Amino acid sequence: MKYNRKVYPNGLRLITVPMKDTGTVTVMILVETGSKYETKDINGISHFLEHMCFKGTVKRPTAYDIAHELDGLGAQSNAFTSQEYTGYYAKGDAKHTEKYFDIISDVYKNSTFPKEEIEKERGVIIEEINMYEDSPRRQVYDELLKLVYGDQPAGWSVLGPKENIRSITREDFIKYHKKHYTPGKTIIVVAGNIDNKKVDTLVKKEFGDIAKKSKSQKIKTKDIQNKPLFYYKEKKQDQTHMIIAFRSLAYGDKQNPAVNILSGVLAGGMSSRLFQKLREEMGVCYYVRSYNDTYTDHGLFTISAGVDTKRVSEVVKTIKDELKNLVDKGLRKGELERVKEYLLGNLKVELETSESFAHFYADQEIMNKPINTISDIEKKYRAVTEKDVINMAKKLFKKDNSSLAIIGPKTDKEKIKKAFVQ
Repeated sequence: MKYNRKVYPNGLRLITVPMKDTGTVTVMILVETGSKYETKDINGISHFLEHMCFKGTVKRPTAYDIAHELDGLGAQSNAFTSQEYTGYYAKGDAKHTEKYFDIISDVYKNSTFPKEEIEKERGVIIEEINMYEDSPRRQVYDELLKLVYGDQPAGWSVLGPKENIRSITREDFIKYHKKHYTPGKTIIVVAGNIDNKKVDTLVKKEFGDIAKKSKSQKIKTKDIQNKPLFYYKEKKQDQTHMIIAFRSLAYGDKQNPAVNILSGVLAGGMSSRLFQKLREEMGVCYYVRSYNDTYTDHGLFTISAGVDTKRVSEVVKTIKDELKNLVDKGLRKGELERVKEYLLGNLKVELETSESFAHFYADQEIMNKPINTISDIEKKYRAVTEKDVINMAKKLFKKDNSSLAIIGPKTDKEKIKKAFVQ
């Protein structure tokens, strides 16, 4: 899918993705700020502010006004916050493109942060935190980040601690918004049945008069490890959730295609090694996943599973044995090409809507790396050799580069730890 990219004098970036065969459009605004741009005393403000942007603007004073207008246009809208960025979007019938653009731009630029809404939203976010704390599959990942990165932004929760949510003020929102919601840190992506010239006119109308400002930066992540890291939390539940992790590569690293294929070999689909071993042969889990999680200045390769509590140490040993077997014996006949087809096929299936294409291009642009089309990605995957994959396995799967986080019912913690570190 072809795209167009334009940078305006104030630093604002626009990406348009014309899709003539669809009747829909997605208007998305991404801001280069998230939990990595926060200080400890306001950790959680990026996500809290994202909630507040839908609580009223000068033009649309209440949350109902915004929702009522979007519903009346048949639109779907949402927002999201990560460590690296915050996003807002609306999607629907392409005939309403100008209206979607007006609403999402208004939410981004003119939110008023009503005090009474802030007080109500504190409770909403605290309940969101409670929800994730009650979800061990989510909580174990948050604990893993704390274990690996410690007390720095990469190790903090995007939602922030409850004490911060209770203490963040309206003045904090105004200050944070002014500092980070600037043209040089903002990307607009419009994908769907659109006219590039009309979109350009809309951008100039809504953003052309905003002055260029200096771009705030985040603190570089300290990414050092010299021994295995282990975390265990006892929690009453029916199964144990675990993640084995290895420090990996930053977003945009040229070796990531090989790492993604490595991930696919281990737990990409039902024919993958760990799915076959843990679920089909041993019957110890329902899910097992492998993922290469990349950020601007670091990465984390993870293997996660929800397993029978009585067999956690056995699962840990089995995963380690499979990693060693991969390093020592290499790939099986036909495995490399099968995994390439699996990954590329899944990518194409995922990119079937205007929203998915908006995310696809926005994510790449906001990470400040050259944009790759589907064709570019396919060429890079096709070029990966077995040697590339095994070299990355040897580089990543080292004892002193490994971490294990576990949340589950009471079990033999020392036995699990021994199976992990030996």
